[in-house]
Amino acid sequence: MLEHAPTMALLLDAEGRVLRANRAAREFFAIDASRLPASLVEVTLESRLFEIVNAGEPRAEASLVHHRRTVQTHIVPGPETAQTILFLVDITELRRLATVRQEFVANLVHELKTPITSLRLTAESLLGDPMPKDRRRFAERLVREADLMSKIIDNLRQLGDIETGLMAVDISTFDLDELITDSLARLGLDRPVNAAIPEGLTVETDRAKLVQALDNLLDNAAKFSPPGTAIDVEASLAGDEVVISVRDRGPGISPEHWSRVFERFYKVDRARPREAGGFGLGLAITKHLVQVLGGRIWTEAAREGGQVFYIALPTKP
Repeated sequence: MLEHAPTMALLLDAEGRVLRANRAAREFFAIDASRLPASLVEVTLESRLFEIVNAGEPRAEASLVHHRRTVQTHIVPGPETAQTILFLVDITELRRLATVRQEFVANLVHELKTPITSLRLTAESLLGDPMPKDRRRFAERLVREADLMSKIIDNLRQLGDIETGLMAVDISTFDLDELITDSLARLGLDRPVNAAIPEGLTVETDRAKLVQALDNLLDNAAKFSPPGTAIDVEASLAGDEVVISVRDRGPGISPEHWSRVFERFYKVDRARPREAGGFGLGLAITKHLVQVLGGRIWTEAAREGGQVFYIALPTKP
Protein backbone atom coordinates (compact mmCIF):
# COMPACT_ATOMS: atom_id res chain seq x y z
CA MET A 1 0.00 0.00 0.00
CA LEU A 2 2.80 2.42 0.89
CA GLU A 3 4.68 1.52 -2.28
CA HIS A 4 1.83 2.78 -4.45
CA ALA A 5 0.70 5.66 -2.23
CA PRO A 6 1.06 9.19 -3.70
CA THR A 7 2.64 10.36 -0.42
CA MET A 8 6.41 10.00 -0.01
CA ALA A 9 7.44 7.54 2.72
CA LEU A 10 10.90 6.71 4.09
CA LEU A 11 11.46 3.85 6.57
CA LEU A 12 14.21 4.79 9.05
CA ASP A 13 16.09 2.71 11.60
CA ALA A 14 17.13 3.78 15.11
CA GLU A 15 20.21 5.55 13.74
CA GLY A 16 18.20 7.55 11.23
CA ARG A 17 19.35 5.57 8.19
CA VAL A 18 16.94 5.04 5.32
CA LEU A 19 16.06 1.35 5.06
CA ARG A 20 13.40 1.58 2.37
CA ALA A 21 11.66 4.23 0.28
CA ASN A 22 8.38 3.96 -1.55
CA ARG A 23 8.02 4.78 -5.24
CA ALA A 24 6.96 8.41 -4.68
CA ALA A 25 10.02 9.06 -2.50
CA ARG A 26 12.38 7.26 -4.90
CA GLU A 27 11.17 9.38 -7.81
CA PHE A 28 11.26 12.65 -5.88
CA PHE A 29 14.73 12.18 -4.39
CA ALA A 30 16.13 10.05 -7.28
CA ILE A 31 16.92 7.21 -4.85
CA ASP A 32 18.70 4.09 -6.03
CA ALA A 33 17.03 1.34 -3.96
CA SER A 34 20.05 -0.95 -4.37
CA ARG A 35 22.18 1.50 -2.35
CA LEU A 36 19.95 1.31 0.72
CA PRO A 37 20.36 1.40 3.67
CA ALA A 38 22.11 4.78 3.70
CA SER A 39 22.07 7.93 5.80
CA LEU A 40 19.12 10.28 5.41
CA VAL A 41 21.32 13.18 4.30
CA GLU A 42 23.09 11.02 1.73
CA VAL A 43 19.79 9.77 0.31
CA THR A 44 17.88 13.08 0.23
CA LEU A 45 20.72 15.65 0.18
CA GLU A 46 18.64 17.66 2.66
CA SER A 47 20.10 18.38 6.11
CA ARG A 48 16.83 19.96 7.27
CA LEU A 49 15.08 16.55 7.16
CA PHE A 50 17.85 15.09 9.33
CA GLU A 51 17.32 17.91 11.86
CA ILE A 52 13.57 17.21 11.99
CA VAL A 53 14.06 13.47 12.52
CA ASN A 54 16.85 14.02 15.05
CA ALA A 55 14.65 16.45 17.03
CA GLY A 56 11.75 13.98 16.93
CA GLU A 57 9.28 16.60 15.63
CA PRO A 58 6.04 14.69 14.87
CA ARG A 59 4.90 17.31 12.37
CA ALA A 60 6.93 20.03 10.71
CA GLU A 61 7.37 22.03 7.55
CA ALA A 62 10.67 22.05 5.72
CA SER A 63 12.12 24.11 2.89
CA LEU A 64 14.29 21.78 0.84
CA VAL A 65 17.37 23.68 -0.31
CA HIS A 66 18.65 21.20 -2.89
CA HIS A 67 15.26 20.41 -4.42
CA ARG A 68 13.84 23.93 -3.99
CA ARG A 69 10.52 22.61 -2.72
CA THR A 70 8.51 22.92 0.48
CA VAL A 71 7.32 19.76 2.18
CA GLN A 72 5.21 18.88 5.19
CA THR A 73 6.64 16.06 7.30
CA HIS A 74 4.93 13.59 9.61
CA ILE A 75 6.84 11.03 11.70
CA VAL A 76 5.08 7.88 12.97
CA PRO A 77 6.35 4.66 14.60
CA GLY A 78 7.59 2.01 12.17
CA PRO A 79 6.59 -1.67 11.94
CA GLU A 80 9.46 -2.74 14.24
CA THR A 81 10.89 -1.41 17.47
CA ALA A 82 13.01 1.77 17.12
CA GLN A 83 11.96 2.17 13.49
CA THR A 84 10.11 5.24 12.23
CA ILE A 85 8.35 6.18 9.02
CA LEU A 86 8.90 9.68 7.67
CA PHE A 87 6.02 10.83 5.50
CA LEU A 88 6.51 13.86 3.24
CA VAL A 89 3.93 15.82 1.26
CA ASP A 90 4.97 18.40 -1.34
CA ILE A 91 3.07 21.60 -0.45
CA THR A 92 5.08 23.99 -2.65
CA GLU A 93 2.11 24.84 -4.87
CA LEU A 94 -0.18 25.35 -1.87
CA ARG A 95 2.25 27.81 -0.32
CA ARG A 96 2.66 29.60 -3.66
CA LEU A 97 -1.11 29.95 -4.06
CA ALA A 98 -1.42 31.25 -0.51
CA THR A 99 1.18 33.90 -1.30
CA VAL A 100 -0.62 34.80 -4.53
CA ARG A 101 -3.91 35.21 -2.64
CA GLN A 102 -2.27 37.44 -0.04
CA GLU A 103 -0.63 39.59 -2.71
CA PHE A 104 -3.89 39.80 -4.66
CA VAL A 105 -5.84 41.09 -1.66
CA ALA A 106 -3.08 43.56 -0.77
CA ASN A 107 -2.86 44.84 -4.35
CA LEU A 108 -6.64 45.12 -4.70
CA VAL A 109 -6.83 47.16 -1.49
CA HIS A 110 -4.00 49.36 -2.77
CA GLU A 111 -5.66 49.96 -6.14
CA LEU A 112 -9.09 50.76 -4.67
CA LYS A 113 -7.84 52.87 -1.77
CA THR A 114 -6.59 55.71 -4.00
CA PRO A 115 -9.83 56.35 -5.94
CA ILE A 116 -11.96 55.88 -2.81
CA THR A 117 -9.85 58.45 -0.94
CA SER A 118 -10.10 60.83 -3.89
CA LEU A 119 -13.87 60.36 -4.04
CA ARG A 120 -14.25 61.15 -0.35
CA LEU A 121 -12.04 64.26 -0.47
CA THR A 122 -13.86 65.56 -3.55
CA ALA A 123 -17.27 64.91 -1.99
CA GLU A 124 -16.18 66.76 1.17
CA SER A 125 -15.09 69.68 -1.01
CA LEU A 126 -18.53 69.78 -2.61
CA LEU A 127 -20.16 69.86 0.84
CA GLY A 128 -18.34 73.14 1.45
CA ASP A 129 -20.48 74.79 -1.29
CA PRO A 130 -17.59 75.87 -3.57
CA MET A 131 -17.82 78.36 -6.42
CA PRO A 132 -19.74 77.20 -9.54
CA LYS A 133 -16.57 76.74 -11.62
CA ASP A 134 -15.03 74.63 -8.83
CA ARG A 135 -18.21 72.56 -8.48
CA ARG A 136 -17.94 71.48 -12.09
CA ARG A 137 -14.28 70.55 -11.66
CA PHE A 138 -15.06 68.53 -8.54
CA ALA A 139 -17.98 66.79 -10.26
CA GLU A 140 -15.76 65.83 -13.22
CA ARG A 141 -13.23 64.39 -10.79
CA LEU A 142 -15.94 62.32 -9.10
CA VAL A 143 -16.98 60.88 -12.45
CA ARG A 144 -13.36 60.15 -13.40
CA GLU A 145 -12.56 58.32 -10.16
CA ALA A 146 -15.84 56.38 -10.31
CA ASP A 147 -14.98 55.32 -13.88
CA LEU A 148 -11.57 54.09 -12.71
CA MET A 149 -13.16 51.95 -10.01
CA SER A 150 -15.74 50.64 -12.46
CA LYS A 151 -12.97 49.65 -14.88
CA ILE A 152 -11.15 47.68 -12.17
CA ILE A 153 -14.37 45.84 -11.27
CA ASP A 154 -15.19 45.12 -14.93
CA ASN A 155 -11.70 43.72 -15.53
CA LEU A 156 -11.92 41.51 -12.46
CA ARG A 157 -15.36 40.29 -13.54
CA GLN A 158 -13.99 39.42 -16.98
CA LEU A 159 -11.08 37.51 -15.43
CA GLY A 160 -13.55 35.60 -13.27
CA ASP A 161 -15.70 34.71 -16.29
CA ILE A 162 -12.66 33.44 -18.18
CA GLU A 163 -11.35 31.33 -15.29
CA THR A 164 -14.74 29.76 -14.54
CA GLY A 165 -15.27 28.86 -18.19
CA LEU A 166 -18.33 31.08 -18.58
CA MET A 167 -16.91 32.93 -21.58
CA ALA A 168 -18.12 31.55 -24.92
CA VAL A 169 -15.72 31.14 -27.83
CA ASP A 170 -16.91 32.15 -31.32
CA ILE A 171 -14.58 30.67 -33.96
CA SER A 172 -14.22 32.32 -37.35
CA THR A 173 -11.57 32.61 -40.07
CA PHE A 174 -10.21 36.05 -40.91
CA ASP A 175 -7.24 37.87 -42.38
CA LEU A 176 -4.68 38.80 -39.71
CA ASP A 177 -3.38 41.84 -41.59
CA GLU A 178 -6.90 43.26 -41.79
CA LEU A 179 -7.49 42.67 -38.07
CA ILE A 180 -4.28 44.47 -37.06
CA THR A 181 -4.99 47.36 -39.44
CA ASP A 182 -8.46 47.78 -37.91
CA SER A 183 -7.03 47.68 -34.38
CA LEU A 184 -4.41 50.34 -35.13
CA ALA A 185 -7.03 52.62 -36.72
CA ARG A 186 -9.35 52.21 -33.72
CA LEU A 187 -6.66 52.74 -31.07
CA GLY A 188 -5.23 55.85 -32.78
CA LEU A 189 -1.80 55.47 -31.15
CA ASP A 190 0.28 58.64 -30.96
CA ARG A 191 3.33 57.06 -32.58
CA PRO A 192 4.35 55.22 -35.76
CA VAL A 193 3.68 51.49 -36.03
CA ASN A 194 5.76 49.21 -38.25
CA ALA A 195 3.53 46.28 -39.22
CA ALA A 196 5.03 43.28 -41.03
CA ILE A 197 2.22 40.78 -41.65
CA PRO A 198 2.56 38.25 -44.53
CA GLU A 199 -0.09 38.78 -47.17
CA GLY A 200 -2.89 36.24 -47.02
CA LEU A 201 -2.02 35.00 -43.50
CA THR A 202 -5.33 33.90 -42.00
CA VAL A 203 -6.21 32.87 -38.46
CA GLU A 204 -9.03 30.57 -37.33
CA THR A 205 -9.96 31.63 -33.81
CA ASP A 206 -12.21 33.98 -31.82
CA ARG A 207 -11.71 37.35 -33.51
CA ALA A 208 -13.06 39.51 -30.66
CA LYS A 209 -10.84 37.88 -28.03
CA LEU A 210 -7.74 38.12 -30.20
CA VAL A 211 -8.54 41.79 -30.88
CA GLN A 212 -8.76 42.49 -27.15
CA ALA A 213 -5.49 40.66 -26.44
CA LEU A 214 -3.63 42.54 -29.20
CA ASP A 215 -5.17 45.87 -28.18
CA ASN A 216 -3.83 45.37 -24.66
CA LEU A 217 -0.33 44.64 -25.96
CA LEU A 218 -0.38 47.60 -28.36
CA ASP A 219 -1.70 49.93 -25.65
CA ASN A 220 1.01 48.75 -23.25
CA ALA A 221 3.71 49.23 -25.89
CA ALA A 222 2.56 52.84 -26.39
CA LYS A 223 2.43 53.55 -22.66
CA PHE A 224 5.89 52.25 -21.87
CA SER A 225 7.77 53.66 -24.89
CA PRO A 226 9.32 57.13 -25.14
CA PRO A 227 7.12 59.59 -27.09
CA GLY A 228 7.59 59.39 -30.85
CA THR A 229 9.28 55.97 -30.88
CA ALA A 230 7.89 53.27 -33.12
CA ILE A 231 6.11 50.03 -32.25
CA ASP A 232 6.83 46.90 -34.29
CA VAL A 233 4.07 44.38 -34.99
CA GLU A 234 5.04 41.17 -36.79
CA ALA A 235 3.43 37.84 -37.56
CA SER A 236 4.67 34.58 -39.02
CA LEU A 237 3.70 30.95 -39.46
CA ALA A 238 5.86 28.64 -37.32
CA GLY A 239 4.92 24.99 -37.73
CA ASP A 240 1.35 24.53 -36.54
CA GLU A 241 1.24 27.95 -34.84
CA VAL A 242 0.75 31.56 -35.89
CA VAL A 243 3.15 33.75 -33.88
CA ILE A 244 2.36 37.44 -33.39
CA SER A 245 4.83 39.80 -31.73
CA VAL A 246 4.52 43.37 -30.42
CA ARG A 247 7.74 45.20 -29.65
CA ASP A 248 8.24 48.54 -27.91
CA ARG A 249 11.33 50.68 -27.55
CA GLY A 250 11.02 51.38 -23.86
CA PRO A 251 13.47 50.66 -21.03
CA GLY A 252 12.62 46.94 -21.11
CA ILE A 253 11.80 44.58 -18.26
CA SER A 254 14.33 42.74 -16.11
CA PRO A 255 14.25 38.95 -16.66
CA GLU A 256 13.13 38.25 -13.08
CA HIS A 257 9.82 39.99 -13.88
CA TRP A 258 9.08 38.23 -17.18
CA SER A 259 6.96 35.43 -15.72
CA ARG A 260 5.19 37.67 -13.21
CA VAL A 261 4.08 40.52 -15.48
CA PHE A 262 1.03 38.39 -16.38
CA GLU A 263 -0.14 38.23 -12.75
CA ARG A 264 -3.06 40.37 -11.59
CA PHE A 265 -2.04 43.81 -10.30
CA TYR A 266 1.65 43.02 -10.79
CA LYS A 267 3.59 46.13 -11.74
CA VAL A 268 7.29 46.32 -12.56
CA ASP A 269 7.34 50.03 -11.63
CA ARG A 270 4.92 50.68 -8.77
CA ALA A 271 5.86 54.36 -8.68
CA ARG A 272 4.30 54.84 -12.13
CA PRO A 273 1.00 56.78 -11.99
CA ARG A 274 -2.21 54.77 -12.43
CA GLU A 275 -3.24 56.85 -15.42
CA ALA A 276 0.05 56.10 -17.18
CA GLY A 277 0.60 52.49 -16.23
CA GLY A 278 -2.91 51.13 -15.76
CA PHE A 279 -4.01 48.81 -12.97
CA GLY A 280 -1.83 45.78 -13.71
CA LEU A 281 -4.80 43.82 -15.06
CA GLY A 282 -4.35 44.19 -18.82
CA LEU A 283 -1.62 41.57 -19.23
CA ALA A 284 -3.43 39.18 -16.87
CA ILE A 285 -6.55 39.42 -19.05
CA THR A 286 -4.45 39.04 -22.20
CA LYS A 287 -2.81 35.87 -20.86
CA HIS A 288 -6.14 34.29 -19.97
CA LEU A 289 -7.71 35.23 -23.30
CA VAL A 290 -4.81 33.65 -25.17
CA GLN A 291 -5.10 30.50 -23.05
CA VAL A 292 -8.84 30.33 -23.78
CA LEU A 293 -7.90 30.36 -27.47
CA GLY A 294 -5.52 27.44 -26.88
CA GLY A 295 -2.43 29.58 -27.34
CA ARG A 296 0.70 30.68 -25.47
CA ILE A 297 2.01 34.09 -24.43
CA TRP A 298 5.45 35.14 -23.22
CA THR A 299 7.84 38.07 -23.22
CA GLU A 300 11.56 38.61 -23.66
CA ALA A 301 14.01 41.41 -24.33
CA ALA A 302 14.21 42.69 -27.90
CA ARG A 303 17.63 42.40 -29.54
CA GLU A 304 17.74 46.08 -30.48
CA GLY A 305 16.38 47.23 -27.12
CA GLY A 306 12.94 47.41 -25.57
CA GLN A 307 10.58 44.56 -24.79
CA VAL A 308 8.73 42.18 -27.09
CA PHE A 309 5.57 40.22 -26.28
CA TYR A 310 4.66 37.08 -28.23
CA ILE A 311 1.32 35.37 -28.83
CA ALA A 312 1.33 31.91 -30.41
CA LEU A 313 -2.02 30.52 -31.57
CA PRO A 314 -2.68 27.09 -33.07
CA THR A 315 -3.51 27.15 -36.78
CA LYS A 316 -6.49 24.92 -36.01
CA PRO A 317 -8.65 25.76 -32.95
